[in-house]
Amino acid sequence: MPAITVDDVLVLPRLPQLDESTTYRPVRRLTTAPSGYEGEGFPVRRAFAGVPMQELDPFIHLDQMGEVDYAPGEPKGTAWHPHRGFETVTYMIDGIMDHQDSTGGGGTITDGDTQWMTAGSGLLHIEAPPEHLVVSGGLFHGLQLWVNLPRAAKMKPPRYQDIRGRESALLTTPDGGALIRVIAGEVAGHRGPGSTHTPITIAHVTVQPGAELSLPWQPDFNALVYVLAGRGTVGTDRRPIHTGQLAVHGPGDALRVTADARQDSNAPALELYVMGGQPIREPVAHYGPFVMNTREELIQAVEDFQAGRLGVIPAERMPHTGGQGKSA
Repeated sequence: MPAITVDDVLVLPRLPQLDESTTYRPVRRLTTAPSGYEGEGFPVRRAFAGVPMQELDPFIHLDQMGEVDYAPGEPKGTAWHPHRGFETVTYMIDGIMDHQDSTGGGGTITDGDTQWMTAGSGLLHIEAPPEHLVVSGGLFHGLQLWVNLPRAAKMKPPRYQDIRGRESALLTTPDGGALIRVIAGEVAGHRGPGSTHTPITIAHVTVQPGAELSLPWQPDFNALVYVLAGRGTVGTDRRPIHTGQLAVHGPGDALRVTADARQDSNAPALELYVMGGQPIREPVAHYGPFVMNTREELIQAVEDFQAGRLGVIPAERMPHTGGQGKSA
């Protein structure tokens, strides 16, 4: 799980040593993600399954894509599909993914990169491995998080943020036992590069075997900790947690996670995707690739898609051309 790492974490800025007055957040809910398939057949874990929407706000959906080691000819992506009313945050841990949309936007992300797509008023979108990866096969592992947009931003023009892994803010714990990569928002005064419509924080954290993470967290944010790989405990009551599980936290000032001293050979450390944000607290109407506030707005989104008002597939990407076109 390469993402972005450093040879010596001890040269990085460190989290503050939290004092005895710190209120650690309790674990309100612990769930295990069911497995399924997305797009043309790549395996996913549905990380938010079974969690009430009000505990996720401002987030909507999270898929862990892979981890899978494809044989030559096996890598798969999605077909063209619409989005409106929210943002997709795609974080690539291993492998390569190309993105393209009907507005001409897109690009390529690889180890540790994030593509932040604000769908806003709507577009058509496709995600697929590049042709050379389809031919060669290889490791593929990533995440896609859906972030809701407040009512005032749902119909804004689409935009992209291509965030390279090296741009993430990097810091460690006082004893150097963990590496924190801040993708968006702020952790202990260290700000990630992602620009957000609603105040949120997203971080990828690696906790070494036997190490403990005490992570200060914005009190008015919710707090979600998803295990990408490894085993450990979460909360002050040290509830066991492992790959594919999500811990939903209650109120407080900080999170506490400990990595088990012994990890599996295929997951040498505890890998976490930590998310939190200021709840939007608006009605949510969600249907497939549309996230709006009312049923009427959903109906309008479907009608706009069917009428071609969310865009059209670029001619060079039409099936009859026989080519994949150029990635933007």
